[in-house]
Amino acid sequence: MESALKEYFNSLKGKKVAVIGLGVSNRPLVEGLLDAGVKVLVCDKRRREEFNGLIETLERRGMTAALGLSYLDRLDGADVIFRTPGLRPDVPQIERAVARGAKLTSEMEAFLDLCPCRMIAVTGSDGKTTTTTIIAGLLKAAGYHTFVGGNIGRPLLCQVDDIRPDDMVVLELSSFQLMTVRQSPGIAVVTNLAPNHLDVHKDMDEYVNAKRNIFAYQDSGDRLVLNADNEITASFAAQARGAVTLFSRKKALEGGVYLKDKTVYCAGRPVLNRDDILLPGLHNLENYMAAIAAVDGLVPDEVIREYARTFGGVEHRIELVRELDGVRYYNDSIASSPSRTIAGLRSFAQKVILIAGGYDKHIPYDVLGPEIVEHTKTLLLTGDTAEKIKAAALAAPDYRPGQPDICGCVDLKEAVERARAAAEPGDVVIMSPASASFDRFKNFEERGNYFKDLVNALQ
Repeated sequence: MESALKEYFNSLKGKKVAVIGLGVSNRPLVEGLLDAGVKVLVCDKRRREEFNGLIETLERRGMTAALGLSYLDRLDGADVIFRTPGLRPDVPQIERAVARGAKLTSEMEAFLDLCPCRMIAVTGSDGKTTTTTIIAGLLKAAGYHTFVGGNIGRPLLCQVDDIRPDDMVVLELSSFQLMTVRQSPGIAVVTNLAPNHLDVHKDMDEYVNAKRNIFAYQDSGDRLVLNADNEITASFAAQARGAVTLFSRKKALEGGVYLKDKTVYCAGRPVLNRDDILLPGLHNLENYMAAIAAVDGLVPDEVIREYARTFGGVEHRIELVRELDGVRYYNDSIASSPSRTIAGLRSFAQKVILIAGGYDKHIPYDVLGPEIVEHTKTLLLTGDTAEKIKAAALAAPDYRPGQPDICGCVDLKEAVERARAAAEPGDVVIMSPASASFDRFKNFEERGNYFKDLVNALQ
């Protein structure tokens, strides 16, 4: 019998297929399509020389390429368009192609259609990666053969024939991926929602509506896990088609997951002591509560307890880089929004030395100001958002001159040097930018790795 993936690729034979973006997720897709004999046009805004020979290699296999600033101008005539998540679906060239009959899809949407096993998907403004990683780790510890994909892990479409019906798939899905999704997983998790990515989304309503797609197509037998402490996510409960499991660290919930006297309960039974969680911070407690709600009925409680005692976290998320002269340095480069940095600041019992600032996503910073005043002794700012963050701190009701000290820095290197000079034994230095990385770095991983290099080079 023909495999599901081969049948899907064969259905595209004889059609003009355009793949926008030759990045991590789409390269296996392009190679799989070429292997199946499908005519593929790759559209990428990068120049040919930036691919280090990859374009020529794929062209020898039959691919054609549209590169550079006009990379979308050859979409007319396409029958199927695979969109890269970072590109809005309503850019004029795509809209024209769709109006003429092209089908718009993506690697992830095709995978959702073809996946043969149960899926758990996670979205939210903060905590997506850690929650996804915890869920996958719990399932693996319980004996499930587990695949992880979406925003993390490997692209899953070309692995679909390796996935068996009794396996598990765990996905982290961004708002960009969810904008055009028309299928929802059996278990959907929304960790929280706050303003984010407003440099790409038209407004907050569009951002929230994209997130809503993670559960919009569920049915009565499915499960939706929601943060009861977040006003936006809590409102989703009334719109759910399946069963809803709420989690809260602030109040007891009948049938939900909640914290009481340092113990996490699920449907009334004690599951996990807060002190057993190795990861610091209330936000990681919430990540565990979301994960417990997602795997309830799939993973034994004892497996959850053992995993929590040993899981040390995900790189670039309040990651301890080193301790030098009694000072601990933490890399929280994933914090590309104020809410994420607030969670990082609240993870420590003491006031910290904070390095912040970066690319401007046009989101408000007023909520960050009071948190900076309450939780930092020194604020070191760099990047496009430095002045916005400084203004938010100065406008905080409890701000007093020098509390915290605020200093502008030319770049991250100077910020690390100034942090070293300001720090005393027992202090915490944390880079938690509250901003994206794109003003100076390719992504948050590159920024975090550069920070770690700077810290590890300190003598």
